[in-house]
Amino acid sequence: MKKLTMLFLLVLSTTALAQEEETTTPIEPIITESTVTTKTDTNLKSPPASAISPTINTSNSDLCTFGVAGAIQTQILGVSTGTQFTDDNCEMLKNAKTLYDMGMKVAAVSVMCQDQRVFDAMMNAGTPCPKDGLIGAEARAAWEVDTDSEPEPLEEEKKEFTSDEKTLMGSSIVAVVALLLLL
Repeated sequence: MKKLTMLFLLVLSTTALAQEEETTTPIEPIITESTVTTKTDTNLKSPPASAISPTINTSNSDLCTFGVAGAIQTQILGVSTGTQFTDDNCEMLKNAKTLYDMGMKVAAVSVMCQDQRVFDAMMNAGTPCPKDGLIGAEARAAWEVDTDSEPEPLEEEKKEFTSDEKTLMGSSIVAVVALLLLL
């Protein structure tokens, strides 16, 4: 009997399902709102621009000058400076060589005699420097009379700094370095 009731229920339920009307309702689109916020932080880490001093290239030239330049760069500020100096001894040698090349040997020796070391060497060698167009023994006699126009002797003594001056200079250097580091 159980089987029969089951079969009966099964048949009835199938028919009942067949009699149902299917109704469909249209599906409404689902609209959602969303907000996206993006925050971008860019940290650019690059070295500061360099302070570069220009130089004077005198290695392959006929100039009697040389350049001195320096630069310092901090994170905020860069400073660059430079200057040039003239080498007087180089100019004297070039002038003497030019005069000698033009055949003016006495004038070339006269230019060289403006240096006290050359003047003393010439006197010690028995060939005094020319004086007012005079050469040889006449020039020696003229130099003995007029000693004021001899070249000035070179300063051979170098100034020695006292311990207080050295301490002051060292403190100044430390203070300048500390100031530059603060920049």
